[in-house]
Amino acid sequence: MNPLVEALWYILPAYFANSSPVLFKGKTPMDFGKNFIDGKRILGNGKTWRGFFGGLSVGVLISCVQYQIIPSYYGSFETALKLGFALSFGALLGDIIGSFIKRRANLPQGYPAIGLDQLGFLITALILGYNVKALSTAQVLFLLAVTPFIHWGANIFAYKMGWKNVPW
Repeated sequence: MNPLVEALWYILPAYFANSSPVLFKGKTPMDFGKNFIDGKRILGNGKTWRGFFGGLSVGVLISCVQYQIIPSYYGSFETALKLGFALSFGALLGDIIGSFIKRRANLPQGYPAIGLDQLGFLITALILGYNVKALSTAQVLFLLAVTPFIHWGANIFAYKMGWKNVPW
């Protein structure tokens, strides 16, 4: 497999996990409406338990589908599950960390924060996925370069589909 195509194949569970919570429309925020010690919301209403577990499930499901298509890429179904979980959990955790930082910076919910939104989920996913299956430095750099554009395109698509209220 071409190394750049392999990088995109590798990160698909994280991409899907990061983009799918908007489809689940959860009601209970992960921070339960609580404020941090600075008096600001911890995460905000946009981060819900239903969205988190829905995104995690979608990401792991994507890795299962990938295993069915190219089982030799993972070597075993167990590795596919572990990598799918690590990448998906990492993507969602990175998004949560970004939300926490945005609340501290007084950025409104949904406000685009260049870098945090486009790369925070990716970096955290790559860190957690590294112990299961690592990419080369060139593949990581490629993903850092293309992910902002893929993220932007996915947000516009979700907006046009009516899944999001804003195109970012």
